[in-house]
Amino acid sequence: MITIDIPGYKLLQLRHLVLDYNGTLAVDGALLPGVAGALHVLAAHVQIHVLTADTFGTTQAALADAPCIVNILPPQAQDSAKRDYVVALGAEGCVAVGNGRNDALMLQAAALGIAVLQAEGTAVVTLTAADVVTPTILDALALLTQPRRLIATLRA
Repeated sequence: MITIDIPGYKLLQLRHLVLDYNGTLAVDGALLPGVAGALHVLAAHVQIHVLTADTFGTTQAALADAPCIVNILPPQAQDSAKRDYVVALGAEGCVAVGNGRNDALMLQAAALGIAVLQAEGTAVVTLTAADVVTPTILDALALLTQPRRLIATLRA
C-alpha cells in the first residue's frame, strides 16, 4: 500500500493502480521506454491493473513480463466498464491513470485520478475528471514513488 497524507485535501491509502494501455502506457501499441521498470518498482507497493480495448492487439505480449493484471475490454461501454472495475476494487483505494475519453469515469471514481498528455493527446473530459495532469506516464508514476510532488500539487 502507498499512503500519502495531503494537507487540506485527503489521506490516500492506495492499494490498486489502474492504468489504461494505449495512449497512457503505450503509443501506437508499443510500450513506452521506462514503463516496465517503473511498473516493477510500483508492484512492490500496489496491485497493478491494465484496462484496455487493445486497439493494436499488442497489450498481452508487451506486458508479458510486467507485474500486472491485464483486462481486455469489449468495444461497447468501455467508459462505464473501467469505472465499474475501479468501484469493484474499492475506489477509495485506487489511483487511476489514463488519457482517453473512455478513461474519464474511472479517473473521477478513483481516490486519485491522473491524466497524462502524450503523443495521442488527452480528451478534455478526462482532463477535467482528473485530480492531476502530467506530461508523461513516467511523471505520473513518479508521483507515487516521489509523493512530495503530489503533496505539493494537491495540498490546500
